[in-house]
Amino acid sequence: MFPKAAGLSHTRPSPFPEIHNVSDTLGIDPDIADVIKRIGPCRLRGQDGATPYQALLRAITGQQLHGRAAEAILGRFKALSDGDFPPPEVLLSYPDPTLRACGLSAAKILAMRGVAQARLDGIVPGREEAARLTDEELIARLITLRGVGRWTVQMILMFTLGRPDVMPIDDFGVRAGWKTVKKLHVPPTPKTLAAATERFAPHRSALAWYLWRVAGEGRNWANPLTGDVSASPPTSP
Repeated sequence: MFPKAAGLSHTRPSPFPEIHNVSDTLGIDPDIADVIKRIGPCRLRGQDGATPYQALLRAITGQQLHGRAAEAILGRFKALSDGDFPPPEVLLSYPDPTLRACGLSAAKILAMRGVAQARLDGIVPGREEAARLTDEELIARLITLRGVGRWTVQMILMFTLGRPDVMPIDDFGVRAGWKTVKKLHVPPTPKTLAAATERFAPHRSALAWYLWRVAGEGRNWANPLTGDVSASPPTSP
């Protein structure tokens, strides 16, 4: 399970609206039906309490770091603003030495400043605007930012915005899970996985959760957002 992020609401909202009906869609495939029977109901929940701006800052902080290191750096960063994410104008006012003292690299500082400026410019939406945008509209908008790729936005779509039909085809764990379920010799290419999973719309976020579970069976699981290792894959950030 993802570690709780300090400064965010930890009250869990309702699961995705369709989450209890996913077996009807995913179960059309006998192999996936077997996985559902073995693992049980999908426990994926979205809406972790963060705004898109906060989720982006958290994701950038955690890049290429193990969970504890990422949380320590994030904690020091948020301590600059009384334990919460600083508003974008406040973040832009911090001198580089102050941010470096938190443990942030020069590249991450540039990326986080870019996110802050993009929030002020209206590129990074608030919750209400994000709710009006499609998944692809959000991806197209946010991948223009330094240090933000398609996979990062997809994780935000799933775990911050609660979008039910996201298939992160570039995710190694998802591809490894599909390889295991389908008894393949090698993981599918992203293009192949995208085509193979189209029929599971509109519940591909739940499918990804099951594939993460399959890939993590029998070994520790690395949190895809922070790198934190635990005995089970994510239910939410």
